[in-house]
Amino acid sequence: MSIAAAMIKYANLPPALPPLLAVVVDTEEEFDWGRPLDRSEVGVTSIPCQERMQEIFSRYGIIPTYVMDYPAATTPLSRDYLRRLHKDGLCEIGAHLHPWVNPPYEEEVCNRNSFPGNLPPDLERRKLAALTQAIQENFGIRPRIYKAGRYGIGPSTMEILEELGFEIDLSVAPHTSFRASEGPDFRSHADRPWLAGASQRILEIPLSIGFAGPLAPVGPTMFRLIDQPLGRRLHLPGLLARTRLLERICLTPEHVDLSAQMRLTRSLLKQGKRVFSFCYHSPSLAVGHTPYVRSEEQLRDFLSTCDAYFRFFSEEIGGQFISMSKLQRALAPAARSSHPGLEPPPYLDIRT
Repeated sequence: MSIAAAMIKYANLPPALPPLLAVVVDTEEEFDWGRPLDRSEVGVTSIPCQERMQEIFSRYGIIPTYVMDYPAATTPLSRDYLRRLHKDGLCEIGAHLHPWVNPPYEEEVCNRNSFPGNLPPDLERRKLAALTQAIQENFGIRPRIYKAGRYGIGPSTMEILEELGFEIDLSVAPHTSFRASEGPDFRSHADRPWLAGASQRILEIPLSIGFAGPLAPVGPTMFRLIDQPLGRRLHLPGLLARTRLLERICLTPEHVDLSAQMRLTRSLLKQGKRVFSFCYHSPSLAVGHTPYVRSEEQLRDFLSTCDAYFRFFSEEIGGQFISMSKLQRALAPAARSSHPGLEPPPYLDIRT
């Protein structure tokens, strides 16, 4: 079947439900984001620091999903902290594959191989199987939720997820291309939930990335035109963003301020989107591990921004917070319908 003929089967909320927001934490080791990857960098001291964010979550009744990689799942310090949260019903658990720190260690450690979907299919499967087994052994559950490290899904990922019993994937970053880093290109992906995989058993819940500003209704088309070498040389994406004619915004506290998060939310609601995915990286909860938090003051601002956004979503938007497993149950598959300009790429294998 040609991709043009493929149809996306969307998963829509029942009309009676309010806007819903789920929180996802990329739960991983600390490493220097500006240096080459190193298999020896497996520290997880920042993970118990999530307690400061858990206090905020508790105020709003938020049950986050900690998608964890191999060091987070197997190191006693992080394992014991996350196991306690899970036992107390304060979080859900998922898998997050960082290939360079996940056995079996057979591939060269390099930028291309840091995207799991770039690995040979058998190696990608064996690495994810090893992570799945580690989580099952250490937490007593088999993970059903997956988010590829670096959003790195590839041609075989959905088949592997189905084989290993996953039901939810969080790996898609709409309106974003990682081609410059040898990663996937998500600019043609839908920015609302749909059913993926050959049997359409995988619920794809993309990261909330979208457009705000007067040009938002034509944002996907226009951004693809200006986000090209010539457009970047002329600084067109930055110019449109600074004038707020067209901003591409991600729903995260990492280098995205509260005002921008609010503009994105209002814009997505105006476009009919009612499912929101809010994310950050676990090392951002300790000073010095990510570019987003370099001082104690920045950490306080990071936490207060999250608090203020959750208050805005609850009180001003009238939204509610939901765990990923409950969101899966709430989403009702819609009638199959195509979405002009947003046909799924071949590796998602979405079929009529």
